[in-house]
Amino acid sequence: MSKLKNKVTVVTGGNSGIGFGIAEAFRNEGAVGTVTGRNQIRLNTAVEALGTDFIGITGDVTNGDDLENIFKKTFEKFGKIDALVVNAGGVVDGVAMGSIIDTTEESYDKYMDLNLKSAYFTVQKSLPYLNDGASVILIGSSAAHRAAPGMAIYSAAKAAIISLAKGLSLDLLSRKIRVNTLSPGSIDTPVFGKLVPQEQLEQVKQLWIDITPVGRQGLPSDIGNAAVFLASDDSAFIVGTEILSDGGLTNISLMK
Repeated sequence: MSKLKNKVTVVTGGNSGIGFGIAEAFRNEGAVGTVTGRNQIRLNTAVEALGTDFIGITGDVTNGDDLENIFKKTFEKFGKIDALVVNAGGVVDGVAMGSIIDTTEESYDKYMDLNLKSAYFTVQKSLPYLNDGASVILIGSSAAHRAAPGMAIYSAAKAAIISLAKGLSLDLLSRKIRVNTLSPGSIDTPVFGKLVPQEQLEQVKQLWIDITPVGRQGLPSDIGNAAVFLASDDSAFIVGTEILSDGGLTNISLMK
């Protein structure tokens, strides 16, 4: 398996969940590179599982200096960067999602900083180190297409990510850097434990399974396989678009 042989990648938030699934799929296809995260223990565990061809760099993607450090250290180690996966995002620790009735300006800013602003500046900070012809993959969400209670800010941020991929692709055409969005649906990761009480966890997961046409939640490896395609030369003619890896959740309606 060598679709990404000799390619160097950076996966932000690659220490767990979807990010780790992507990094693992990349490794299986011959890539080397960096995974990032804020939790050093989880980062160490991820690097140990990925093996000697990956390094872990601690960093907060909402901090410009941390972003600069991530790309500088990766370049110093590997001499180039061929693929960037802008995966870090999701739930803000200690800040619950809520309806417009309950949301403060501070919590709005924190969700937008993590899920939109950080994506923009992650790409910007990577540019001095990215190879011409590199692939940039922004992780979106099926939430950009489907409203859900209490998720208006997150959904709006992810909808903006889809638009961002189009605009950045135009900005970077002269360097042949392709920017695309990969949008997961409901993926079985520890994030569910942050969103719902433990006693409701299995019930909520089952609700997602019931509305997903393929009849299951996705796995991090499902997103990893799609990311391999976008990072590889197989997708050389794909630019500025979105791939939905959601088991049909967005575009197929189950009539019951």
